[in-house]
Formats: sequence, C-alpha cells, structure tokens
Amino acid sequence: MSEPISTAENPAEQGPDGRTLKRVGIGAAIVALVVVGLGVTARISATDELRQTAADASMPTVSVITPTIDADGSKLLLPGNVQAFNSAAIYARTNGYVRRWLADIGDKVRTGQSLAILDAPEVDQQLAAAQADYQTALANQRLADTTAKRWSAMLAQDAVSRQESDEKAGDLAARTALSNAALANVKRLKALQGFTRLTAPFDGVVTSRSAQIGALVVAGNAAAQPLFTISDTHRMRVYVRVPQGYSAAIRPGMAATLSLPEYPGRSFAATLTRSAGAVDAQSGAVLVELQADNRDGALKPGAFAQVSFQVGMGNGNGIGLPGSAILYGHAGPTIAVVGRDGRVTLKPVTIARDEGAQVLLSAGVSPRDRVIDTPPDAIRTGDRVRVQTAAGPRDAGHAG
Repeated sequence: MSEPISTAENPAEQGPDGRTLKRVGIGAAIVALVVVGLGVTARISATDELRQTAADASMPTVSVITPTIDADGSKLLLPGNVQAFNSAAIYARTNGYVRRWLADIGDKVRTGQSLAILDAPEVDQQLAAAQADYQTALANQRLADTTAKRWSAMLAQDAVSRQESDEKAGDLAARTALSNAALANVKRLKALQGFTRLTAPFDGVVTSRSAQIGALVVAGNAAAQPLFTISDTHRMRVYVRVPQGYSAAIRPGMAATLSLPEYPGRSFAATLTRSAGAVDAQSGAVLVELQADNRDGALKPGAFAQVSFQVGMGNGNGIGLPGSAILYGHAGPTIAVVGRDGRVTLKPVTIARDEGAQVLLSAGVSPRDRVIDTPPDAIRTGDRVRVQTAAGPRDAGHAG
C-alpha cells in the first residue's frame, strides 16, 4: 500500500508567493495609470482641437479684389430717348367715314400730300342749307338797301319824316349783319368740308396709321387714336436727364456720342443744343436736348440710346470697384480693406458715379488696397479674416 505524497515535498503544486502578487499588483497599477494618462491626453487634445475648430469657424473667410484705375473716368454714360425733330398726330376735324387712305406706315410724304379722304354727307347738307340761308339774307339786304335809298330821297323832298328814313337805314344795317353772319357760316362749313381730305403738315415719314376704310370718325373725341402720325426724321432730338451733380459740366454746344443696341460697334455724333436749366424735383436731374443728323435714317423715333459725355472728374482718373464692395451706413459709403496681418480696416470713400454693377470712386481708396468683395454687414475695424485663395490647376485636378 502506497504512502501519500506530502505537499511540502512538491513545490510546484504550491500557490504564488507574496512577492509575485506584489509584482502583479504594481504592473496592474502601472497599466491603469497609463490608460488614465492616455485618456486624459486624448481629451485634452480633443478639447484643443475643438477650440481651434471654433476659432477657425469664428474667423470669416473673405474674397478680396484689387481696385482698377478707370482710364475713362471722365466719360459720363446716361440713357437717352430719341425723338423725331418734328412729329404731328393727324386727327379728323369733321365727322364722317373713311372713304380711302392714300398713305401707309413707312411712306415718305411731302407737305400738303393727301393721306386719306373722308365722306361727310352731313357736312355737305349743312353747307347746302347755309348757302341757301345766305342767299335769302343777301336778297333781304338788297331789298333793305333799295328801300333805304328811296326813303332817303323822299326825305330830301320832305315827303317822309326823318324818323321813318332812319328806321329804313337801321333795317338795312340789320339785314347786312344777318347777311354777313350767313356768309361766315358758309365759310365755316366749307372749311369743315375741306377737312374731309387729310394732308401732311410737313415733309416726313408716316410712322402710324389707324384709318380703316368705312370706319366712323368722330371729331373732338379725346379717346380717339390719331388717324396718322407724321415724323420729320431728317434730324433727331435726343432727350437725356443729367444728374444734378454733373449738371454744371453740361453746357450747350458740347459734343456727345450715341450708341444703340441695334448697331453694335457704331456710334453717332450729337450736339447738345439746349438745357431746361432746372432740376426736376422727382428725378433730381436736369433735362437736356441733343440733336443728331439722320440723313441715312438709321435713328428711329422712340428708340433707346446710350449717350456718352466727356466731363471732368476734377482729380484725374477715378478708381473702379464693384458695387458689392461698398458698405452703406450712417457714416456714409465705406470699404473694408484687409492688411498684411489679416486685420480689417474700414475706410470712408467718395463715390463719383454709381453705375449699379460698377462704382467709380474719387477719394478714399488706393489701387494697392485689398478690398473685401461683399463684406458682412457686421464687420468692424480690427476684425481678423481669412483671405480666400483661388485654387490652382493642380488643386483643381485633385478636386475633380
């Protein structure tokens, strides 16, 4: 029978001693400290990154532009309205029907040339009745004249009284007045009958026609359209409203050029002939008139034209900026300029001419300034901004 093996004689089967346990505890503590340190480091890094991201987000990114020197800063470009040198709307002066029209739009007509013929039977009948009344009044005048002469001769022989002779002379005067009134009525109706033929008042071109054969024409109707419109286009008048700020530089006799959209690349010479000499209260502009030669008929009445004047800026060429770069506030127009350190400076400027998309400045800006395009309304002097840079060809390829 075998004997039991003592544990003291087999050390492998004994548990870990205290030294080993101590080493294990120290190692676990070191690992825990490392884990805690890594977590704290990661949190600090994330906090710093978040702060940097917030700082980057709070700094606006802007695009800058460089002002351009406007070599044509002395050129004032304004819209103009082209009108005929003379224009007449032809209305009917008598009631009737259109029998025929003899001219149409685009036809060149001469002074006195017939444009249309009207039928006015009522006027014809009124003229016939007026002529009959005139003959009656004329016959009564002749009888009164004969009677007055006879009574005047008998008065010389004391055959009648002076009172009776004066009565006959007065009757002659009344009959003469009635005869003259009847004659005037005949002449009036003859004039109305003459208005049944519409004629051109001057040499020109027919620019409108509303006469239709058989249409009833009523004279004196305010709502009626003119039967014809005649325009004298050998010379044209161009009306321009000049802003008050430039009215002192505009004077009669100065030259100007016209450009029209239907003639790209072509300009027309014009001369300023007269000025209204007063500022319109609604538009704040002075109305001026220019005249241009139109022998070739290129300019048309009612057309829109761009009129270019050569006016002085007072201090040389102006500096141009887009209208989006201008800030308007209580202090007036300003621009935001970015310095080399990325800080913003607001600078007041003087606008010489505002053309909408482009603004011409006469003071407050330098061609070397880096001006922010479309600056935020809340931007202030001293703010830091990030300037947006345009992507190069390689960056554009990466982006693609």
